[in-house]
Amino acid sequence: MPDPAILPRIQASFDRQTMMRTFGATMLAAADGRCVIRAPILPTVRQQQGAAHAALAFGLGDSAAGYAALTLLPEEFEVMTVEMKINLLAPAVGEALEATGEVMRSGRRITVVRAEVVALDGEHRRSVALLQGTMIPVEAR
Repeated sequence: MPDPAILPRIQASFDRQTMMRTFGATMLAAADGRCVIRAPILPTVRQQQGAAHAALAFGLGDSAAGYAALTLLPEEFEVMTVEMKINLLAPAVGEALEATGEVMRSGRRITVVRAEVVALDGEHRRSVALLQGTMIPVEAR
């Protein structure tokens, strides 16, 4: 059963991220090595051909993966990205992007994470990016 104290702690950290606020992103879920974040594809985050810029997909995927890692750490920690790779699979066209981050392996110092980013267009979901990387715990300030 998910720890009910996880979501408020993760949400409080998410709320301090000004980049996510700039994107209009919201956290939909966070528990037990998993996190889901969604953001509308605003006119301010499109590339020259009208699709969402890869920076939006990367930012959402990186944050979802990081918060997935944070759900497994004690309260006195935050996480930082050590490295992150992205594969762009298709143009990010639609109304919103949704990133689901998951922990693949949680170690003492490094946590391996992945995220999938999908474009939402009505009822249609299309995978547009896959990310994989590592996170490191840091003491919360």
